[in-house]
Amino acid sequence: MWIFYAAGSSFFAGITAILAKCGIKKTDSNVATAIRTIVVFLFSWLMVLLTDCGDGFIQISGKTMLFLILSGLATGASWLCYFHALQTGNVNKVVPIDKSSTVLTILLALIFLGEGLSIGKAVAVILIGAGTMMMITKKKCEQKQEQKKEWMIYAILSAVFASLTAILGKIGIEGVDSNLGTAIRTTVVLFMAWIMVGVTGKYHQVRKIEKNELFFILLSGLATGASWLCYYRALQDGPASVVVPIDKLSILVTILFSYVVFHEKLSKKSVCGLICIVAGTLLLVII
Repeated sequence: MWIFYAAGSSFFAGITAILAKCGIKKTDSNVATAIRTIVVFLFSWLMVLLTDCGDGFIQISGKTMLFLILSGLATGASWLCYFHALQTGNVNKVVPIDKSSTVLTILLALIFLGEGLSIGKAVAVILIGAGTMMMITKKKCEQKQEQKKEWMIYAILSAVFASLTAILGKIGIEGVDSNLGTAIRTTVVLFMAWIMVGVTGKYHQVRKIEKNELFFILLSGLATGASWLCYYRALQDGPASVVVPIDKLSILVTILFSYVVFHEKLSKKSVCGLICIVAGTLLLVII
């Protein structure tokens, strides 16, 4: 059954962006992120209860907790930037940039963790990087029609913070159950998201959220939680070498639903870019 859980993880991860996009048409992205984080927070601690790893909390060292908190702050920043980018940009442009965090993570791991860069990794990085550029590069006519470039800045920041999350998380997760580490990071994200809402003076907007948008915001949080549950269940029973690439292929689900829901079409160049990203992702796992 693990193959179905792996597919479920990919599916739910893929539709998270779609559901979130539907929920932030009028709702401020920071407010939406804070609300959906409540759902993810509940799911993350549910994972701790299901895996019975809560006892490990008292054994966490101060250094490990520090890096888990820093990783949580990076995750929060990534989410805030990601959903702000989704609010103003096309899904099939924002998601590839966010997925390019894989490239940044490899480079940061090389610099800070001393992990080697093999030929296979180098080829994968080139494929993912080239694919991302092909997917986000617009035609001249499209560039004239699109005046706002703000979404791209936030999408890039999302990828940067996502990379920092991986590096800080890798350092902080040593000796800590991954589910417990995720729950701690999510707790930090929850506080960070609501602090951002308070700092920007947008608490009053919570009561003004339209019911249909609140519904999609909550669904996006549930989708994230469901993805986590399926992912770790698949890893429990199946080989990581197969589970991980299936999960990473969530970009295909996102692109498909962006076409169905928002009618965002891919050009031939973008299709080639998508193929490069998928090929590079799979190569990283194979090597």
